Amino acid sequence: MKRLLPNRLLVLVLLLIPVIHADAQDSKRRPMQIDDLFRFKRVVEPRVSPDGKRVAYAVGDVDLDNNKTVYHLWIASTDEKGGQPRQLTNAPKSDRNPRWSPDGKNILFESTRSGDSQLWMIPVGGGEARRLTSISTGANNAIWSPDGSHISFVSAVFPENSEKPFKESDKLNKKRMDEIAQNPVKAKTFTKLFFRHWDEYVEDKRQHLFVMPVNDGQGGEPRDVTPGDRDAYPTSTTFSSGEDFSFSPDGKYLVFTAVPAKNEAWSTNYDICRVPITGGSAEWECLTKDNPAADGGPQFSPDGKVLVYRAQKKAGFEADRWQLMAVDVDAGGAFKGAPRSLTPDWDRSPDSFVWGPSANIIYCHADDQGGVPIFEIDIQNGKVDKFISGQMNGSLSVSKDGNVLAFTKTAMDHPVEIRLAGYKKLNAIGAFHNQALLDELDRPRPESVTVKGANGDPMQMWILKPPGFDPNKKWPLAFLVHGGPQGAWEDGWSFRWNPQAWAAQGYVVALPNPRGSTGFGQKYVDEISGDWGGKCYTDLMAGLAYLEKQPYIDTARMAAAGASFGGYMMNWFAVNTDKFKTLITHCGVWNFDSMYATTEEIWFDEWEHGGPPWGKNRESYEKHSPHRLAGNLSKFKTPMLVIHNDLDFRVPVSEGLQLFTTLQRQGVPSRFVNFPDEGHWVLKPRNSQHWHNEVFAWLKKHVPAGGR
Repeated sequence: MKRLLPNRLLVLVLLLIPVIHADAQDSKRRPMQIDDLFRFKRVVEPRVSPDGKRVAYAVGDVDLDNNKTVYHLWIASTDEKGGQPRQLTNAPKSDRNPRWSPDGKNILFESTRSGDSQLWMIPVGGGEARRLTSISTGANNAIWSPDGSHISFVSAVFPENSEKPFKESDKLNKKRMDEIAQNPVKAKTFTKLFFRHWDEYVEDKRQHLFVMPVNDGQGGEPRDVTPGDRDAYPTSTTFSSGEDFSFSPDGKYLVFTAVPAKNEAWSTNYDICRVPITGGSAEWECLTKDNPAADGGPQFSPDGKVLVYRAQKKAGFEADRWQLMAVDVDAGGAFKGAPRSLTPDWDRSPDSFVWGPSANIIYCHADDQGGVPIFEIDIQNGKVDKFISGQMNGSLSVSKDGNVLAFTKTAMDHPVEIRLAGYKKLNAIGAFHNQALLDELDRPRPESVTVKGANGDPMQMWILKPPGFDPNKKWPLAFLVHGGPQGAWEDGWSFRWNPQAWAAQGYVVALPNPRGSTGFGQKYVDEISGDWGGKCYTDLMAGLAYLEKQPYIDTARMAAAGASFGGYMMNWFAVNTDKFKTLITHCGVWNFDSMYATTEEIWFDEWEHGGPPWGKNRESYEKHSPHRLAGNLSKFKTPMLVIHNDLDFRVPVSEGLQLFTTLQRQGVPSRFVNFPDEGHWVLKPRNSQHWHNEVFAWLKKHVPAGGR
């Protein structure tokens, strides 16, 4: 069978993309403004049609007046002569997550046009969208069976009703939700963990898989095929590959990523399980019971003979290296032998993946040296080659024959664009939706440097200079620390922490990847655990020392900022260094003891500290907890902006409150910004606008912008 072009012959046809990165100093271009972030279209979720001739995707328009983003479906030809993309849906509510039917005639999608999220279907050749589901608990993440006769989807239901017939169960679920909504008493009662997660109360609901027959554009009665008091879909995105369940090749079973049956708040033992689509019991067939760590993301080969999934080895460690596992299966997805690793010696963690044009090739993307390339893996010999290099790639989708690959590409100087790769000349949709705005803006490209960190080990760091940069002037520094800590600053775009927006304010922006950063080998990742304020801090100070030596940096005007782990590091900076004129900390840890007792994913803290705080590794909680050092007024005096949100259950708001109280009591200039309706991130458009205004106003107050 034909394969996608190998590295040396790969051609990305960009004929419809004007040159947008040249002449950054063009006088006709201007620096980015805060409001520009909300003018950009949000392009997401590309899906190639089975025949490879078209690609469907969603485009979001930010509505600041109504504080929301509304998505619509678009469709484009993959042929360069196919014309411009066209809008497929135009409802006043959001349409997302398109899925082509196996025959390519219809697109299944999620929509809130009826109120909550339900499944709809629209014929590609023309016609109105039809509603397929009316389930009281909503429907999401739908997929088709191989022959197009069934659809499976996810819905969060009350487990005590889940073994009843659908109509009765759905009626009871609706009754329960209506009673909760109408009851003036909003008290909540819990008997186990999790009862909340990230930014919402889970309460007693469980995410179950449903299967529904589809005939002539009409949906039949759904069936809950994973009843019981257990989640059949990842409750943490850490363990999601994006494709978390699949129909078996014969269409008779679902194979899926199951949340641990017990101790889910402190266990990472996700498993691959299997149930028949005719309905199962609460006892699911576990296919990966021999692995005590996480397994997930099952996908079958095009010929249906092999199942590939991701797996970790270290139980309890969410940032352990993922490996791709392969196992021979029968038509129903049952294992016919022992799983084998396809990537035993590849020191990277594959994220989402798709099958190529044969049962021998897999394409995946993975963090790598400050970027996210797409890799090609030969499952026969385990050879891994870089297939598409540069910047940040993701959201892979492939045609049925594997000869057309669609993916998203982004960089620090441009938001998501859809790209295509294959044998024929293809229409790379590129910057179509944002080209006019991009042409207005002066968007410098970052440069990459490497410095010696702790133990002389190399640390990669991005440096982004502001529009109109003059090397003969002295510029203020914004030193940004990423979250995770097992994460990385990559040559990509974000609407939350956007380096381009910071540089446009008149700052040189530094984005270091210290110990714990992904994409530099698992050893580098592992060395942050139990040592948050140790080698990682040394790495960061080495990066800062490098910058201080640059003739264009004004060492009297340096600021630092970060969120999550980056917020923790701001708090650690506050009690350990006085090099910065101000610090901006967003949703960061201040006190490791209170963090453990109030967070929800306690496996994270137990791994990072070697157990609970009353265990044998008590010292780990004390050693690098910033709150202990607040009496050090020779260091703890830097003005701080503290941002923390009420719905942040990952790093609860009590961390920010403790920090602000301490700052005020110690007489340190400080300001506390609280969003009662946001979680770990600030996602609502008007809130995001306010966040940026607060951050940049505080930054300029303490570190004046611009070259001097």
